[in-house]
Amino acid sequence: MPFTTQLHGNVLTAQGWVAGAISFNDLITDISGETLDFDPSLPLPIGIKPLGHSPSDQFILPGFIDCHVHGGGGKDVMDAGDAVHLIARMHAQHGTTSMLATTMTAPAADLEAALSAIGRACLQRCDGGARILGAHLEGPYINPGKLGAQPDFAVAATLEQVDWLRSFAPLKLITIAPEVDGHLELVKTLSASGMRVQIGHTLGNYEDGVAALNNGATGFTHLFNAMSAFHHRAPGMAGAALAHAEYAELIPDLLHVHPGAIKAALRAIPRLYCVTDSTAASGMPDGEYMLGRQVVHKCMGGVRLADGTLAGSTLTMDQALRNLVSLGLDLAEASLRTSTYPADYLGITERGRLKTGCFADILVFDRQLNLTAVYVEGEQIDLNAANTN
Repeated sequence: MPFTTQLHGNVLTAQGWVAGAISFNDLITDISGETLDFDPSLPLPIGIKPLGHSPSDQFILPGFIDCHVHGGGGKDVMDAGDAVHLIARMHAQHGTTSMLATTMTAPAADLEAALSAIGRACLQRCDGGARILGAHLEGPYINPGKLGAQPDFAVAATLEQVDWLRSFAPLKLITIAPEVDGHLELVKTLSASGMRVQIGHTLGNYEDGVAALNNGATGFTHLFNAMSAFHHRAPGMAGAALAHAEYAELIPDLLHVHPGAIKAALRAIPRLYCVTDSTAASGMPDGEYMLGRQVVHKCMGGVRLADGTLAGSTLTMDQALRNLVSLGLDLAEASLRTSTYPADYLGITERGRLKTGCFADILVFDRQLNLTAVYVEGEQIDLNAANTN
């Protein structure tokens, strides 16, 4: 019988906070305790006494799911080979228990090599690493006029090309600029096949965004970044997202998007969820790194091209959680937007929540929201392990 681990503290379940214990092996086997009638992460009003247990100083949350990861620990997904394993280990040390390895716009041979490596990584989770759920194809099917930090290898998509690429790895997400000729029909075809299609790196207007959503697109890639901006007489692609989206991803490093814009998006988009858009520079000192075929520079907390263009981030998901809380979200809602909503978006019911029968993807935080323990499918991750091959 598998060895069972038990943790005690404030457990965030789908029904709310429980003061008690969670038991698990590779799956969660039991959650027991007393339901709290208050949020244990927040101070109680003066003179108010809670019903039930006093809050613990330990908070137990579901593991993070990151749908947009380019790299970390000095490695880039486009490096192919074993790079994705090192990336998965680095992000697991920051609470990411499952992720989508994300490609760059690149020549076909580079995409084949990267996706082949991702496909192999999907077959077996590496020790100490996050589960690779599949790939997020962020290009080459984007608008060449809105590359952002993507290299200039954008092309118009065809179904035959997409089918060829998904022969190498499970493509869970694909970013497409819907205004490019032929793309709107492809959005419809891919969506009908079960693939999540996101709108991104686009010069399309509001009407293009609405048309893409009506044809099956389900989300927006790094909301506000690399898309036509909102103006009250020309709402742009950002306006289409704010007016109509159920889901969209956003980078909450407080550099890519102003806190005020994040708060507006939180009010407008019911299941806005967070991604890191992390690069090889994540977890590394300042210096030069590669993002696909581009040289990027990490300095002053960000990653940029030589011309100053933001080029992904150095964000980790534990810091994303802390940033959301700093903006006024309670810990439970911050967890929804870093764990549960991305799981829901991908159609995954066995991750992103603490529930009996789900994978034991579990995080432990102290009262200052320092990450103190990570479990991926029941394996405890060494948070201080050297991140080497």
